[in-house]
Amino acid sequence: MTGVIESQENKDLRAAVAALGARHGRGFDRAALWSEAAKLGYLGVNLPEQYGGGGGGMAELSIVLEELGSAGCPLLMMVVSPAICGTVIARFGTDAQQRQWLPGLADGSLTMAFGITEPDAGSNSHRITTTARHDGDGWVLTGRKVFISGVDIADATLIVGRTEDARTGSLKPCLFIVPRDTPGFQRSQIDMELQAAEKQFELVLDDVRLPAESLVGDEDAGLLQLFAGLNPERIMTAAFAIGMGRYALAKAVDYAGTRQVWKLPIGGHQAIAHPLAQAHIELELARLMMQKAAALYDAGDDIGAGEAANMAKYAAAEACVKAVDQAVHTLGGNGLTREYGLASLITAARVARIAPVSREMILNYVSHQSLGLPKSY
Repeated sequence: MTGVIESQENKDLRAAVAALGARHGRGFDRAALWSEAAKLGYLGVNLPEQYGGGGGGMAELSIVLEELGSAGCPLLMMVVSPAICGTVIARFGTDAQQRQWLPGLADGSLTMAFGITEPDAGSNSHRITTTARHDGDGWVLTGRKVFISGVDIADATLIVGRTEDARTGSLKPCLFIVPRDTPGFQRSQIDMELQAAEKQFELVLDDVRLPAESLVGDEDAGLLQLFAGLNPERIMTAAFAIGMGRYALAKAVDYAGTRQVWKLPIGGHQAIAHPLAQAHIELELARLMMQKAAALYDAGDDIGAGEAANMAKYAAAEACVKAVDQAVHTLGGNGLTREYGLASLITAARVARIAPVSREMILNYVSHQSLGLPKSY
């Protein structure tokens, strides 16, 4: 199917990244894979060529993450560093910010985390309480963030705050680049049951003082700038989920084609074969919506991309959960062993349903924005 809607260049990219993923596999070293992917130009494939990027877009970057995921070695920070932060800086950053950050984000030598979620705000970005106030020529940030990925390995975090007058009710988010070692910028690791290479952190910003040039974009145009990062986040989460689902499905198909209990391999029985076929269909459908979202975003249609990115994230998460569940079920007891590496995906697949936005909030968006039904929140 991809041959119909992907350029030859993108098909070649897909094949090359798949080969890279196959060399690293499930037991991959995150740092080594990040370094090699960067050296080959894959991490910055969406960033401007003038800063060392590939000059592509979300279509290309989502291919990279999907193919690494399908090989069992997804790089979660790709969702954050080049997709969210790199995109926002490329679109709205000053010339100085672009020169400082984009070359490093493109070649992997710099990494940036993204801080939006707060303990008491959840999916309601109107309740963000991290505030930014003018202080002389600079800014002072105060607030808390939670479930922020990779802060310990990131050189800086792109923090979403609000100008103080936003407390009157109008949402005016602002984006600030906060270097890791900035005084008052504190982090503590969250003890997660989910085991992943990238750790999760709670952040405390205690009167963090920043120079004026830390502000990304226009102080009064934050919502547009914020969603310029959130749409790529949803597209890349879809790629993450599709890759994971493909990995699990491939394991199940291989097992079903060789495991023999009666006269035929178990994959010859429809009770095994049909659910795997359904999982494959649903992953392919999710990929089509992801490709639509990426195409709309890369074409500059932010509104159209918003709807498609939400739908892609929803469809991919559901398809991933189903594929992983069916893969584990196909392997039976072996599906829960370390040898086959599927059991840990049961928890990981759930992440795609709840982050960065829950499926219920996506259904709220579609029912209100797409169908015109009354807003329930």
